[in-house]
Amino acid sequence: MGYIAEFVQDAKAILDALDQEVLEQLVRELAVLRQGGGRLFFLGVGGGAGHASHAVNDFRKIAGFEAYTPTDNVSELTARINDDGWDSAYTNWLRGSRLGPQDGIFVFSVGGGNREKNVSVNLVSALEYARGVGAKIFGVVGRDGGYAAQVADICVVIPPQRPETITPQTEAFQAVVWHLLVSHPQLQLHGMKWESVVSQV
Repeated sequence: MGYIAEFVQDAKAILDALDQEVLEQLVRELAVLRQGGGRLFFLGVGGGAGHASHAVNDFRKIAGFEAYTPTDNVSELTARINDDGWDSAYTNWLRGSRLGPQDGIFVFSVGGGNREKNVSVNLVSALEYARGVGAKIFGVVGRDGGYAAQVADICVVIPPQRPETITPQTEAFQAVVWHLLVSHPQLQLHGMKWESVVSQV
């Protein structure tokens, strides 16, 4: 079997293995958070940072959340990294945003963070801070879920199929999951452009 066939086969297996009850719980918890006026803060690094920016757009525009991510303001982010250090940059941004118990953190990460292995320590620190102030923690992560899965209220773990494609499969399905969320009838508040165009034909 060639690489493309294996990748597609693994993607099908991941879809079948996704825990739909966890997804339903995530929908319900997000609806409660929005109803209570809570804000949603998306965190990620690398591909997860790109996902965070895209998700902020979708959760604000389609699902009506007040949502933010630190990576959308490169001036503030790099100033915090320069002055405070990378490991505390997200935590200090959340502190400046007055994260509270009515709010939620939503993490996109391949490994979920691991302080002992010095992997995504900035995410670990941010999650520790979020726990300390009583904010809800959500995530879509890969591998074994790492620290994010350990402390999250609800965490979707993308089940790895083979070690050499953990990152591309996890990041691909993170996008699938958040698009599922914002288009879910319990969360979607506003129509999307192409769907409205098609419905007029």
